[in-house]
Amino acid sequence: MAKQVREPGTYLYPLPVVLVSCGVGEEANIIALSWVGTLCSTPPMVGIGVRPERHSHPLIRDVGEFVVNLPTADQVRAADYCGRVSGKAVDKWNACGFTRAAGVRVRVPLIAECPVNIECCLSHTISLGSHDLFIGEVLAVHVDEAVLDEGGWPDFARLAPFLYTGRDYWRLGERLAPAGFSVKS
Repeated sequence: MAKQVREPGTYLYPLPVVLVSCGVGEEANIIALSWVGTLCSTPPMVGIGVRPERHSHPLIRDVGEFVVNLPTADQVRAADYCGRVSGKAVDKWNACGFTRAAGVRVRVPLIAECPVNIECCLSHTISLGSHDLFIGEVLAVHVDEAVLDEGGWPDFARLAPFLYTGRDYWRLGERLAPAGFSVKS
């Protein structure tokens, strides 16, 4: 198989799409991110990569809290908008028709219309170059009962998550196999 060798770059695809709410009161904002991930299970921690020049950066840094909201494929337009328009110029909450909901552990509002909301307090900030990595300890998770299966687990068909490839958004495809299937007899 012939391959092209390329300059170093970010070729890890696809990426999850999240909406991060940050700031409090009238300053609260929403930023769409795809450079996100789970970093630790005990204590549970997530990481989000944010450029220092983004409007949301000082809101996260100064308040020390943020909420990772998981949108559905039906919310792809709002997610794209939140990633393309600055919160300095537009109230994204109103522009997207999102409702601010109170968290149980943070002052930052949750996006009520997203089926999963992950409340985080800022644990560490690491400057990496073009982006700062904000590491948040998970304090509470809200899951809409409508997206849970009979066992209480998130049903990804109901969650309808979507992915970003650097150029396009894609709906999550088919289930291939359960975890651990390769070693079960």
